[in-house]
Amino acid sequence: MSERKVLNKYFPPDFDPSLIPRRRQPKNSQQVVRLMAPFSMRCNTCGEYIYKGKKFNARKETVEGEDYFGIKIFRFYIKCTLCSAEITFKTDPKNTDYAAEHGASRNFEPWREEKAVEEEDRLAKLEEEENNPMKALENRTVDSKREMDILDALQDIRARNARNERVGQSVDLLERLHMEEIETEEDRERKLAEEEDEKLVREVFAKVPAPAASSSSSTGASSGATPEVITVKRKAGADEPDLKSLLPDSARALLSVASTIGAPALKKKKVEGKNALGIKLKGKAKAKT
Repeated sequence: MSERKVLNKYFPPDFDPSLIPRRRQPKNSQQVVRLMAPFSMRCNTCGEYIYKGKKFNARKETVEGEDYFGIKIFRFYIKCTLCSAEITFKTDPKNTDYAAEHGASRNFEPWREEKAVEEEDRLAKLEEEENNPMKALENRTVDSKREMDILDALQDIRARNARNERVGQSVDLLERLHMEEIETEEDRERKLAEEEDEKLVREVFAKVPAPAASSSSSTGASSGATPEVITVKRKAGADEPDLKSLLPDSARALLSVASTIGAPALKKKKVEGKNALGIKLKGKAKAKT
């Protein structure tokens, strides 16, 4: 395996390459090449269709006596995939394509026919203009009119696009202004609500200066000290609801029961609970002993 990958070969010191006889090949020799069908074709012998890109082992040779501005033309020999009939085609450097020569016919390609027709029309038009100056003038007039029509159509399209763009920008501007108005209204309402809340808080909690302290403390303090400020909660007015009215019915019932029983009863119940606990502990202790 290692010898198969060797790139350098050994040449003895007395090796002379000029002594090797040169192999003489015929002038128009053929060589086997691997290629794909350059176009779709149909075999003339059996009618089999050969699609473009079908791979073949072909024989290649140089066409004798044919060239295009010094460019050689090559011929290829392939065999039909169904009947093994010989098919030949050659290169076409003039049209940068291939041309079917023998054994098969090229499938119809409409774009090739259109190009050929256009080329024929162009040549016929040029020949007619050379022989008839009035026809040349008419053709130039028709061409200029066609160009003017095309420019007018393009100008209309540009104007329509610009108008649509302006309309779109105006609509976007109106929508943006409407959104800004909505945002400003929302901000104004939010600001008013915050001011009302702050006003209510200031009414509930008011800061007033503290009363004057004793003479000893006032003498010890510096004259430039700021007066102390305390926060005074606002007293509930007559229009505010009672605390009991805000409680649920069950809580109010419990409060009424507690007020009828009184504090001593609660205390007695608490003492009885301790006594009962102590009795239980004593009973457990007796049981252990």
